[in-house]
Amino acid sequence: MNRTVAFIGLGHMGAPMAANLVRAGHRVVGHDLVPAALESAVAAGVLPAPSAAEAVTGADLVLSMLPAGRHVLGLYDEILPAARPGTLFVDCSTIDVADARTAHGRATAAGMRSLDAPVSGGVVGAEAGTLTFMAGGGEAEFAEALPLLDAMGGKAVHCGDAGAGQVAKICNNMILGVSMIAVSEAFVLAESLGLSHQALYDVASTASGQCWALSVNCPVPGPVPASPANRDYRPGFAASLMAKDLGLAANALRAGGIHAELGLRAAELYERYAERAGSAEDFSGIVRTIRERSTERP
Repeated sequence: MNRTVAFIGLGHMGAPMAANLVRAGHRVVGHDLVPAALESAVAAGVLPAPSAAEAVTGADLVLSMLPAGRHVLGLYDEILPAARPGTLFVDCSTIDVADARTAHGRATAAGMRSLDAPVSGGVVGAEAGTLTFMAGGGEAEFAEALPLLDAMGGKAVHCGDAGAGQVAKICNNMILGVSMIAVSEAFVLAESLGLSHQALYDVASTASGQCWALSVNCPVPGPVPASPANRDYRPGFAASLMAKDLGLAANALRAGGIHAELGLRAAELYERYAERAGSAEDFSGIVRTIRERSTERP
């Protein structure tokens, strides 16, 4: 059944997600604080709204894709009074677990229903409609949102109650960040010992070292033609976003008293790398930092 969807946050991720909803036949009313972002979404068939509050008026479902928890909570304060009672709010931002649970609480207190549904797959996945959604909230709410999530992604997993989607996201990206550092260090070690990139890839990609960071997002040019390394590390998944996600994971690790040396160290390394690379480089570009800091050679 086609729905009227309000989509707030039409940046690099939100715009192609909204466009995929339009292609699926839904009526999408969008808003973004950046005029150029809104114009781009309108070109893809999104109906413009002059404010977020006006976008949600009459919507069956409200989607949001914003940078941080404070933006989500500020948005909810603005739009909850404007929405129809019982409207389903689905936040696809990657934010702190505590902020996600606070957003759920505010929505419920206002007579609404909600899901946290962060995504994995980056801009490429958003454009291709192959994102993975990790949802936290009620089973009925997940079932209602599922047709729209399917229109924007290749897989949607109901992870549990409020905040569970954010938990799954930060755990997944902690695995990814740690594994990318390990793969990058292995390639730099191989270089220093005279082993070619292709030889290491041919072995590790079919042996116990095989992982997504190697076989899909290989941090060196050559072995995987589609990886950002072959485009001078243009993202992809930007270094700043990985630093953000690992920072959220680090906060949760410390709050929970979890002994996780690699997760915390990965957060430190990506924070340092992102200070230089920002959003201009893919997170796999950390291999260049490792190479630059490896001043001693055998």
